[in-house]
Amino acid sequence: MTVLRALGSSDLEVFPLALGGNVFGWTADEAASFAVLDAYAAAGGNFVDTADSYSAWVDGNSGGESETVLGRWLKARGNRDDVVIATKVSQHPEFPGLSADNIKAAADASLRRLDTDRIDLYYTHFDKTEVPVEEIVGALDELVRAGKVRHIAASNISPERLQESLEFSDREGLARYVALQPHYNLVSRDTYEGGLQDVAARFGLAAVPYFSLASGFLTGKYRPGTTVESARSAGAAKHLDTERGRRVLTALDEIARAHDTQVATVALAWLAAQPTVAAPIASARTPEQLPALLALADLELTSTEIAALTRASA
Repeated sequence: MTVLRALGSSDLEVFPLALGGNVFGWTADEAASFAVLDAYAAAGGNFVDTADSYSAWVDGNSGGESETVLGRWLKARGNRDDVVIATKVSQHPEFPGLSADNIKAAADASLRRLDTDRIDLYYTHFDKTEVPVEEIVGALDELVRAGKVRHIAASNISPERLQESLEFSDREGLARYVALQPHYNLVSRDTYEGGLQDVAARFGLAAVPYFSLASGFLTGKYRPGTTVESARSAGAAKHLDTERGRRVLTALDEIARAHDTQVATVALAWLAAQPTVAAPIASARTPEQLPALLALADLELTSTEIAALTRASA
């Protein structure tokens, strides 16, 4: 049985792979989303990541589609207490920004779509520097005190604003961020390593990285001369044009062969082994895409293998 990981200083315990909900209501319709969620839960998964804005960018969608699909699945399966639900505020077209009033209104809208009485982990999706951290943290604290949110977290925030927020929480005795969702993977390390990672480590935050597989590049399916049909193929294929991208693929191939596993599994295992990281996020459009992601829970890389990937990705 997979050992769950503590999420920072919170009382939440999560599967070492968070299931990304960005595809629900986008590239996975409701039936496909239910199938993926069923397979993830059957494997012991309990940590699903979404946002109120998913997937407002799709023609005909208005935002909140992912939360709605997830809420219907939770109700249909009757398993709300078994699942850690993370969602986010600031980017929904009808609830933009991080003013106190907007945070509270957006949380209520998310609760309605999720058809639940509480959000386990509530992120500020993108920091809004025009809003004082005192206002943001104060509103989030109200949600925690009201029982609508269990724990709070941040994403897409500078080290300076993150530290300022944490220090304000500590000084005033208010709810405090327990997790951070950074852009972080083998071909994008400077988006987390350095100032952000230092603040997370110093304050005991758990990192839950997004773009863990670099929009699919780190699955190994993008190779010279190949064409991949995917909504994110352009962003992923660009890494083939870099020396680092090619070095990383070579190292991943070698280690995957040694373990008789998939390239994606190795890429996620490297990420999960990094300081502060609790659970990388990865999404799947079909149940068939899940095994390579779930295998992360059972793959332990050697220190030599971790070092080789770290060198290749430098």
